[in-house]
Amino acid sequence: MSTQNQTTLTVEEAQQILKDFTCLDMQSLASPQEKQALRQAILLVASLSDYQMLGVCAASTDEGFLALEAYLKALGYQAVLDPKAFSAFAGSVYIKFNTLKGSYYVDGYPGTYRGVLISCQSASEGGVTGTYGHLPLDLFID
Repeated sequence: MSTQNQTTLTVEEAQQILKDFTCLDMQSLASPQEKQALRQAILLVASLSDYQMLGVCAASTDEGFLALEAYLKALGYQAVLDPKAFSAFAGSVYIKFNTLKGSYYVDGYPGTYRGVLISCQSASEGGVTGTYGHLPLDLFID
């Protein structure tokens, strides 16, 4: 996991922060402190899961892969992504990434949501399972 995961949040506090972004239109972050709290919250709950599925809804493949790469790096994954292989998609896209398998696919996306969904998966007792988002595309981009 990333060093950005150092936090004093409890799991309950992290889930409360994330609840404000779950299944709602994109929320804006009013301050750098809110952005940092949201980062810490998602990193904490992700660290308590076995693996994650990421769904990126973006206006273009470039924007989507930029966000996906930033999220994966923040979550501690090193993935080899090839956005040029999907340049045929004009307009908005949906990118789904499975951190367990390291696999992904891209498809056109007619919806209006923009952001990142993170679905935490746990088979172990006490692990976190849940879906969070739509989180800001630029959450881990400085």
